Amino acid sequence: MAGDIPSAIYLCCSLVIRMEKTWLVGVLVVIVIGVVAAGLALLYILPLDLRERSPLQPIEFSHMLHAGTNAIPCLYCHRSVTRSPVAGIPAVADCRACHQFISPDAPEIKKLMGYWDRREPIPWVRVHALPDFVYFPHMMHIRAKLACSTCHGEVAAMERITRKASLKMGWCLECHRQHKASIDCWTCHI
Repeated sequence: MAGDIPSAIYLCCSLVIRMEKTWLVGVLVVIVIGVVAAGLALLYILPLDLRERSPLQPIEFSHMLHAGTNAIPCLYCHRSVTRSPVAGIPAVADCRACHQFISPDAPEIKKLMGYWDRREPIPWVRVHALPDFVYFPHMMHIRAKLACSTCHGEVAAMERITRKASLKMGWCLECHRQHKASIDCWTCHI
């Protein structure tokens, strides 16, 4: 009987050790699944572009003045939006065409003319930027008769452009569902 006690203790200890290993493996599996799920959730809710929502620009361009007060339509300056995936930023020559006659002595217009004289593009800071793996064709959204303000906000009321859309994947999917557009992954991801 005395010999059975050590073997019973050994048996109990080995069962506990095996149970602890199984338990440990189970906990590790749960942790890995949790980390993967959290990573996927972050991809879904985080903005695709983490840059400043209203960056300072090299020239203080007022959309409130141009699109608001002067009622210049978006497509007048962003001409490529109807035929290209990108809206495009007007060339210095486009700005110069108007401003060699309109307010040529204003300080910001003098900056503009400096870029023209140096034959340099204006180094605008993008406000609405998406990563390379996201395909966002402006032309398709314009053809679908979506107003620019759907994504860009009321630009005509902005002195300085501010990103209003979250640019989160969930935000885009909600808009696609609302307008009965495809939510297939390959629609937006290349």
